[in-house]
Amino acid sequence: MATQTNDVILQSTITCPECGHSARETMPTDACQWFYECTSCHAVLKPKPGDCCVYCSYGTVVCPPIQEGGSCCG
Repeated sequence: MATQTNDVILQSTITCPECGHSARETMPTDACQWFYECTSCHAVLKPKPGDCCVYCSYGTVVCPPIQEGGSCCG
């Protein structure tokens, strides 16, 4: 099953900087995700300075608006 729309990758593996746990997640296409709770240690991740969302900071794939060459939600 494909997880792409117009060459935009919708899945990213996000890695917690606190405990190192990784989880494959589907990124939203209609909103930025500014917070993410680690499913292992329950740390709440926030974007690093200069990044628009947690996927741009901690994911293997940046968010859909950035992939399309635009700016993220705001």
